[in-house]
Amino acid sequence: MADERQSNDKDGNVTLRKRGRIRRFFLAIDALVDTALWKSGTALRRTIEGYDAFLRRFRAHGIWRALSELCSDGLTFGVIGFVIVLAFAQPAFEATRYADWKTTEDFAVTFLDRFGNEIGRRGIVLNDSVPLEEIPDSLVKATLATEDRRFFMHFGIDFVGTFRAMVENARAGGVVQGGSTLTQQLAKNLFLNNERSLSRKIKEAYLALWLEANLSKQEILKLYLDRAYMGGGVFGVTAAAEFYFNKNVRELTLAESAMLAGLYKAPTKYAPHINLPAARARANEVLTNMVQSELLTEGQVIGARRNPALAVDRSQEQLPEYFLDWGLEEVKKLARRNPALARDRIVTVRTTLDPALQRQAALAVETVLRENGKLRDANEAALVSMIPDGAVVAMVGGRSYGESQFNRAVNALRQPGSSFKPFVYMTAFLNGYTPESIVPDRPVWIGNWSPKNYTRSYRGPVSLKLALTKSINTIPVRLSLDFGREKIIETAYAMGISHELENSLSLPIGSSEVTVIDMASAYSSLANGGYKAAPYAILEVANSAGTVLYRRERDGPEPKRVLPEDKVHQINDILVNVVEEGTGRRARIDGVVAAGKTGTTNAYRDAWFVGYTGNFTTAVWFGNDDFTSTRRVTGGSLPAMTWHQFMDYAHNGIELARMPGVDAETLPRLARAAPTTQADEDAEAPQPRVLKRRTQELLLGIGDNLRRIVAQDSAKADIEPATSTAATDLAAAQ
Repeated sequence: MADERQSNDKDGNVTLRKRGRIRRFFLAIDALVDTALWKSGTALRRTIEGYDAFLRRFRAHGIWRALSELCSDGLTFGVIGFVIVLAFAQPAFEATRYADWKTTEDFAVTFLDRFGNEIGRRGIVLNDSVPLEEIPDSLVKATLATEDRRFFMHFGIDFVGTFRAMVENARAGGVVQGGSTLTQQLAKNLFLNNERSLSRKIKEAYLALWLEANLSKQEILKLYLDRAYMGGGVFGVTAAAEFYFNKNVRELTLAESAMLAGLYKAPTKYAPHINLPAARARANEVLTNMVQSELLTEGQVIGARRNPALAVDRSQEQLPEYFLDWGLEEVKKLARRNPALARDRIVTVRTTLDPALQRQAALAVETVLRENGKLRDANEAALVSMIPDGAVVAMVGGRSYGESQFNRAVNALRQPGSSFKPFVYMTAFLNGYTPESIVPDRPVWIGNWSPKNYTRSYRGPVSLKLALTKSINTIPVRLSLDFGREKIIETAYAMGISHELENSLSLPIGSSEVTVIDMASAYSSLANGGYKAAPYAILEVANSAGTVLYRRERDGPEPKRVLPEDKVHQINDILVNVVEEGTGRRARIDGVVAAGKTGTTNAYRDAWFVGYTGNFTTAVWFGNDDFTSTRRVTGGSLPAMTWHQFMDYAHNGIELARMPGVDAETLPRLARAAPTTQADEDAEAPQPRVLKRRTQELLLGIGDNLRRIVAQDSAKADIEPATSTAATDLAAAQ
């Protein structure tokens, strides 16, 4: 027992010793941590006290303290702001990662019409054939004096110049000077777009710094001279010298150099082939800038002031500028699908444009606007005409390309009004309705909204044919309640509408915005019997070596049926009736079967006529860019008149194609047999105009007097009175 107790005591002592060692270990660690914290705190306190004592030597009071704190806070927030805007600018620097960023991704395109004749050019060619030292000194000085006088002094961003521009703009109460340096403008041309936003200006500033760090001043200046847009669809001073003066850039005079330098600010506004007086006035400003910047003296520029430059007269060329802009975009889209085209960017493109029809389209639009636009408060119009397969033969994107390059035919989104209704009726026919189906024309309410007819009256039960012919508003809304607006949208997309349609209550009567070219495309599916007619401009593309890279007949898409043929026949019959008996009577063409639909939106903001024959589909829009109301311009007035003037010309001397599902002999206006007898010919001959009653009374009085004189003369001669032939004829004529 004693041995066991001794053994247990030993074990207990060992355990106690182990616990004691562990306790001492943790106590040592705790002491070490406490000591380290105390020493760190003491060192930190001493450091702070020393720093505070040091700063006391520079302690400011009063205004100096406020200024120092303001500068300190400004520096802090400036660093933070720099980091933030740098983060925003990062996406722009992605473009600089490409090894060939100096070259252009744009095409150099020579456009031909459908017959192979050149109609214009678009795109950029980086022309290095004329080195900077061979460009006239007058052009370089004019550029620097006008765009960036401190170009060789700043590092990409000119704070002095920016401050000066801000002062001048504030003094003038508007923008009279720009603050961007030449380097910033080049950065925008190389990597950015013309978007007016703060983010773009941030990217532009950082990229300007990057360009200054990677290129010499001479390289930056040369790139700017090669890339600046100079109006007329040309880029760079070399191309501009040839376009405006038919000269090599090396041969430019001081007056011509000043005129070219004046184009940088607003190339379209000051383009000499559009507005020569404005171009000369701007060139005179450039000459003044050169004198003020001390690059030339007044004596050196006096000759250029007295003998301003004379540009080549291109006013009679009437280039299809809107079509060329759209055609360039189509080339770019085609390049995304065609690797061979993407590799060779100097190409010649044969297009679908018909120059005669293009001239007539521009003439029709301008004539109607000139005669009626001011009176009816309609300032703009657009027109697109295409062959029913989608080949665009004419395009008018606005009244004047010189005043506005915005293509209203392709890019303007406007409400189509009643010209949208054929999509509703086609959807109805696809869902069991027929032209003879009866639907009541009476008030219909959807919540608090109720559509009203143009006449503010109701007809009661009507057929769908009559409803579309007379453009009744309640019927398409009732139809949409039956089969749903989603199906109407599907039909519109299938027929050719590409812009997203808003599924609103008023969709069936044309409240969702569309483009003119989309409407022409959609109606073409009716003109061709039910096939998709996506608009296209390109027939053939050849590279710089003459190799054909694309031919639509070979590489284009196969026709795709999107509508049943019998339903197309039904809608065509109704839309022909719209022209013959409905709201589109002004569009009727002698001897031609035409179909179409008018469209007028609320407050007369938009007026449409979209129509087609077996040969062409044409969409016409009238309105104002600022969406202000016209003076009661409806689709059946100016648009229909323009459509008629253009389409009447387009059908002269061509073989008329048949309208799918419509027999011309069934139309009373067109089913006229040729006269076979003299009586028929006499019946068709022009009849004499009916005289006014007062004129008839005077002529009868003259006839009576003549007969009385004849009778008196006969009595004197003792002969039987004879009736005057003249009097008899005159009396018979009454």
